[in-house]
Amino acid sequence: MTADADERPTVDADRPGAESAEPTLHARYEGDDDPEKCTARKLARFDLIDLHRSDRDTPYGVVLNPHAEQALSPADGDGAPLVALDCSWDSAGEARFSLPGEHRALPYLVAANPVNFGRPLRLTTVEALAGALAIFGRRDRAADLLSKFTWGHTFLELNAEPLRRYAACADSAAVVEVQQEYLDRGGE
Repeated sequence: MTADADERPTVDADRPGAESAEPTLHARYEGDDDPEKCTARKLARFDLIDLHRSDRDTPYGVVLNPHAEQALSPADGDGAPLVALDCSWDSAGEARFSLPGEHRALPYLVAANPVNFGRPLRLTTVEALAGALAIFGRRDRAADLLSKFTWGHTFLELNAEPLRRYAACADSAAVVEVQQEYLDRGGE
């Protein structure tokens, strides 16, 4: 099977693992947030992600978990499914993240969504998935996800420098070093 050049995702060829398969996108859907503001539900309506209502139905993959001990890095972008937990931040305690998979924390990123605008790490599901895709060198796919939201482009604009720097890292340790620079500067 062949693909036209226009159909192939843009991938940074200089990045290790850049030729890996596109990850499928999934969300473990809790249904405890405002359905009108739920970014996972909107992405599912556009057939951009699959929603799962139980841990058992959610595929094993890279789980975006703010409580994980290891930071997400380009090395995690090997084409394994990318899984986010879609729930209210009020209920996003560590116990909620019981999904099977390789748990990774997104590094320092600033929210662009209207509810948490400007707040570090208080991302919606679409922001988390788009941030991970950008770190994996799949910025075009990240932009496609975000294009479904009026504020989506702002996420990539606010986080352009850190996302570029994280995507250039070889591993989690390097991502943590870059992240520490932003934390030391107060997240500027």
